[in-house]
Amino acid sequence: MTTARAEISAALAQLAQALTSDTPPPTPDRPTPERVLLTVEEAAEQLRIGRTTAWRLVTSGELESVRIGTLRRVPTSAVAEFAAHLIAQSRKPA
Repeated sequence: MTTARAEISAALAQLAQALTSDTPPPTPDRPTPERVLLTVEEAAEQLRIGRTTAWRLVTSGELESVRIGTLRRVPTSAVAEFAAHLIAQSRKPA
């Protein structure tokens, strides 16, 4: 019975979130738009590194970023370029 209550609670939480969300859920005729800029935390998540490490890479310039007002954002292309650079470095003979 506890499992059923947990499942119901989870379903109700999802429903509440969906009802309070400003953006409607994606549908086949209206897919989720591709993100162009990420927060530093989102970039860290994609690279599977820590938030502190991502901020260090941004402040050192190793991971490209842009400022929008007081916000710092990382282009999705910069994440891919950074990963490609790491892969290329690892393939170089020592």
